[in-house]
Amino acid sequence: MTIDMTETNNAEKAIPAVSAVEISGLNKWFDEFHVLKDIELSVSEKEIIVICGPSGSGKSTFIRCINHLETYQEGTISIFGQPLDNPKTAQGIIRDNVGMLFQSFNLFPHLTIIKNCTLGPIWLRRIPEAKAIEQSMALLDRVGIADLAEKFPGQISGGQQQRVAIARSLAMEPRIMLFDEPTSALDPEMIKEVLDVMVDLAESGMTMMCVTHEMQFAHEVADRVIFMTDGEIVEMGPPEQVLKNPKWDRTQQFLQHVLSHKS
Repeated sequence: MTIDMTETNNAEKAIPAVSAVEISGLNKWFDEFHVLKDIELSVSEKEIIVICGPSGSGKSTFIRCINHLETYQEGTISIFGQPLDNPKTAQGIIRDNVGMLFQSFNLFPHLTIIKNCTLGPIWLRRIPEAKAIEQSMALLDRVGIADLAEKFPGQISGGQQQRVAIARSLAMEPRIMLFDEPTSALDPEMIKEVLDVMVDLAESGMTMMCVTHEMQFAHEVADRVIFMTDGEIVEMGPPEQVLKNPKWDRTQQFLQHVLSHKS
């Protein structure tokens, strides 16, 4: 019996891939202020999305809704096909799949770096302490600061603290990483060391959604760039198109403003 491989391959291609993140009809209000307006977005596994836009455009609120750190009044969010509409199951889905990095490092100042990294795996994932330490040391080595494991957060620089925060998030073995302007609180000389780690993550195949004004990072790493303003996604596409040939004047004005401040 001869198998028609063309037909078999077409059948394989026809199988729809489950989106890493699926967002439909997302609306959020702060009292009377409509902060997110009918957001629609599908993010594929291993895709790198960069979200940019002016202050107050809803970027951080959007990313925090995905992690259920903000409630929303309308719409649906699914993580790998699992809807987050049930509060009883949503936190477990998020904990098992999603890591997040914030502007501030949010490290426990009274715990050493290694204890900051092992706390979540030991208490939330029930990983034995010895294994959690081994895995966390490997992650600290990956972000270039294994030698700081026994120091406290106050004894290291801001860039190093943010790299600890990345290692701590990765220790929970997320499939998706969310970044909310992770370099905005850093001095200019510390930004590159954090972006280098993020580039390494992107190249390893991690699904990433990044709110950032680091346009060089967006151009080098992103699969798609999203421009938001007034709570809406107004432009979305490959970095080459959005960053170098935007369709909307508002996008062009924003990019000119950001790039002028970087120069």
